[in-house]
Amino acid sequence: MDYSSLIQKRRIRFAELEEAVGDPELFSNPKRATEILREHRNLKHSLDLWENLETAKRQLADNQELSKSDDPDFAEMAAEEIPVLENTIERLAGELQYALLPADPNEDRDALVEIRAGAGGDEASLFAAELMRMYQRYSEARGWKAEHLESSPSEVGGFKEVILKITGDEVFRFLKYESGVHRVQRVPSTETQGRVHTSTVTVAVLPEAEEVDIEIRQEDLRIEVCRAGGAGGQHVNRTESAVQIFHLPTGTYVRCEDGRSQTKNKEMALQILRSKLYEKKMRDQQAAYSEHRRSLIGSGDRSEKIRTYNFPQSRITDHRIGYTSHNLAGVIAGDLTEFTNELQKTEMEERLAEAGL
Repeated sequence: MDYSSLIQKRRIRFAELEEAVGDPELFSNPKRATEILREHRNLKHSLDLWENLETAKRQLADNQELSKSDDPDFAEMAAEEIPVLENTIERLAGELQYALLPADPNEDRDALVEIRAGAGGDEASLFAAELMRMYQRYSEARGWKAEHLESSPSEVGGFKEVILKITGDEVFRFLKYESGVHRVQRVPSTETQGRVHTSTVTVAVLPEAEEVDIEIRQEDLRIEVCRAGGAGGQHVNRTESAVQIFHLPTGTYVRCEDGRSQTKNKEMALQILRSKLYEKKMRDQQAAYSEHRRSLIGSGDRSEKIRTYNFPQSRITDHRIGYTSHNLAGVIAGDLTEFTNELQKTEMEERLAEAGL
C-alpha cells in the first residue's frame, strides 16, 4: 500500500508540533503539554520509520542493479546483501503500518497492577505473591520502578490482595495484556498426598489516571480513618493511619494502610480510586471495539481465564491466542517477553484489519 499521502499529512502536523514544542508557554498547561509531547514523539517515530524504509528500498534497488554487474566479485557482494535488505524492508513496513494506526492514548501511561487471590485458599495467596514478584522482576528488567501501594498479607506468607504502582516508559502498553484470571496447577507445599491442585489469581492492570482525566467531587466521597491491621508494631496499634474511601455514585471502595502516615495513605487511596474510575470510563468507551479485540486485551475482564501455569509439565498456555511455552521457570522469574511479543503481534494484526490496512 502507498502511504505517501498519509506521510505527507503527518509531516505537516509534525511541523505544527515542532512550533508548539518551541513555545515557551507550552508548559503553562500541563495537560496540553503532555498531549503535544506524546504526539510529537509518536509522529517523529513514524516519520523516522518511513525514511529508513525508503532508504532500504533504494539500497535494494541499487543492489539488484549491481548484482547484474560484469564484475563477478562485485555482483556477488551485491547479491549477498539483497536478502538482508528484503528482510529489513519487511520488518520496517510492518512497524510503519502499526505506527500509522490511531494511537492508543493509554499506552504511554504508568500502571497500577492489582493482584487478588481467587479460588484455592492459601495456595492462591502464595501464587498471588509469586505473580507480584514476577511483575517486579519484569519491571526491573525493563528499567521501570515498581512501588508497593497496598497489600493484605495471608497467614502463610502470601497475599490476599496486593497493589503495585509501576512507572516508566510505555508501562501500560506492555502490561495491559496481564488483566484476567491466571490459573495455576501444581502440588501445594501443604499437600501431603502429592495431588495437583488448581487455584486462581485475578490480575487487573489499570492505566494510571491523572486529575485531569477524572474529576472526583468531595461531596461524592465518604472518607473514614481507622487503625491499620496486621504487622507494624506499636505504631500501628497507637495510631489511626489506615484510610478507606467510598465513592458513593459508583459504590467503589478503596482502603490503604501500608503507609505510616494517614496523609500518605489518603493520597494513595485517592490515586487508586481515580485509576479505578478511569478504568470504568475506559471500559465504557471500549464497547465499540470488535468482539475479538475486546476478548484479547480491550476489556481486561477480571472473570476471564487468560493463562494457565502448569508446574508439573513446566507449561504455560495463553488461552486468548492459543500460545504455549515450556519456559515456565523463566516466565515466573520475570521474563514475559515471549508472551508479550505474541500478544502484541496478534493485536497489531487485528488493529490493521480493522483499519483496512
